[in-house]
Amino acid sequence: MRAEDLRASMRHNFHGSISYLADPDAPSIDLSGPAETGRNRALQNAPLPEILRAYRLGAQHLWEQLLLEARKLGGDAPDALLESAGQIWDIADAQSSVLTNAYRETLAERMVETDRRRSALVAELIDGPSSDSDSIWEVARMLDFPFQGSFLVVTAEALTVGDPPLPGLDSRLRALDVGSAWRAQPSSETGVLSCPQRQPVERILDAVRAVATGRIGVSPLYDRLDQTSRALRYAQVAAQSLPPGAAAVRQLDDTPLTELVMHNLETTQRAVHRILGGVLSLPEDDRTTLLATARAWLGVDGSAAEAGRALYCHQNTVRYRMHRLEEFLRGPLDDPRIVAELSMALDAVGTFPTLLEQRPPPLAP
Repeated sequence: MRAEDLRASMRHNFHGSISYLADPDAPSIDLSGPAETGRNRALQNAPLPEILRAYRLGAQHLWEQLLLEARKLGGDAPDALLESAGQIWDIADAQSSVLTNAYRETLAERMVETDRRRSALVAELIDGPSSDSDSIWEVARMLDFPFQGSFLVVTAEALTVGDPPLPGLDSRLRALDVGSAWRAQPSSETGVLSCPQRQPVERILDAVRAVATGRIGVSPLYDRLDQTSRALRYAQVAAQSLPPGAAAVRQLDDTPLTELVMHNLETTQRAVHRILGGVLSLPEDDRTTLLATARAWLGVDGSAAEAGRALYCHQNTVRYRMHRLEEFLRGPLDDPRIVAELSMALDAVGTFPTLLEQRPPPLAP
């Protein structure tokens, strides 16, 4: 704040107060000075408590000067001033109220403008050409993000239009020293998080889980802002893979299989149903038991004894279940190609559980 601005503000405010006190017929006091001061100080990022303190000191100084002059005049002047004391403090109170309202309105306008700018910048990150590194560098600077670091994309489904899907998340992220910028849309919000290297990702995910009201998808960690559009796809698919109406958070791993499935979902659906179609038609309890047994069996390199220990059942039970599963496959489990197909299908439905329920679209004629 420049000294000239401060003096001009004080002159304006004192002149308005004294003119009102001097004119008993004045209908109201001119409060344009405090309103202008409130707007200007909000634009200058001056703290409101300090501005109000300055006003109180100004009112005190005005009172002291008026009292000094009244005593110099003598006679009835001190008594007349005392009778107008309530009016003087009413003026100070009115000025403070107008200043506070103008300050808060301006601050709210600035916050809306800032949110709009940041939303546009996030849109440029997730929609713009990822190869335009110069543009992304500028976006990073304006968001106060590093170009290279540790980032996450979060996409959150809004259950009700207009209601924030992640209420209170910003304060939780600030406590973790995580920077964030968001793009709000009618049915969802998408955010880019800049994560400190020292902050475990699980703590950030816990903060998101604590406020989730709908399906939340989180991308894998990535290290350059120009990879944001790719990361968004992971977050979107992670959210879509959760059951509708769930209040849950899911993060996908950045693996070749995940990327392959994401970009060829229909083909993957057909492959899964060709490999596991017979199993998927079983009652849910039977299906779940056979698939869990197959995962355990593959996880221990086909050892029925080790799988039995993992599943808390006898190894013969594992062998029985695997023989039963074999009946639904396209060949015996001693064929490496059949084992590879089974492993791929189980990994796919493990990553995208909805593949178990969805029927593949028919092939075009």
